[in-house]
Amino acid sequence: MSEAAKPRSSDGPTIAPLVAAIGETVRSIRRERTLTLEQLAEASGLSVGVISQLERGIGNPAFATLVQLAHALDVPVGRLLLRIEDNKSPIVRKTERRRVGGHGLATAAATYELLTPDLSGALEATWVTSQPGHDTSKTPFTHNGEEFGIVLSGSLDVFVDGVRHHLEAGDSIRYSSTIPHWYVNPGDEPAHCIWVSTPPTW
Repeated sequence: MSEAAKPRSSDGPTIAPLVAAIGETVRSIRRERTLTLEQLAEASGLSVGVISQLERGIGNPAFATLVQLAHALDVPVGRLLLRIEDNKSPIVRKTERRRVGGHGLATAAATYELLTPDLSGALEATWVTSQPGHDTSKTPFTHNGEEFGIVLSGSLDVFVDGVRHHLEAGDSIRYSSTIPHWYVNPGDEPAHCIWVSTPPTW
């Protein structure tokens, strides 16, 4: 490919590394779901050629294409866009945590910071800060996998299939993510927690 033919953004810098990172993420999730290219193509309404090129980091996919792939892979589109940095260090420094959003969770009442370097592995871990009164009961969550959470400070009510589990600092919980679940901070101070999910859900 000539220099002139390389994909570039409107302001000049090459977008190839970003496309390659998205392609790597799509391929990783597809294999995790044990889907062939043909099966993903059928589920997404895209051609095998388009998906194959994307997985190899070729081209400049439209946002609509990523939405179709995310829907077929049953993941938020943000997970495909969360760039895997060139630095493959296993360490995530406190000052370098990436804030994530999705599932209707990103509000002023709660923040979610990624503790794992990326979302390409078998699990994800997030640092969750839930403000007093934060309540997600209007949008119960259900997805594949399993979750584990531990409250570091403050308190949190975790509802699993409608059953309330009250957690104080030092308490932890594990449950199947396929069961409807939601969270409430009933206290008068922020709750700081670590939440681990497998497979990654963002």
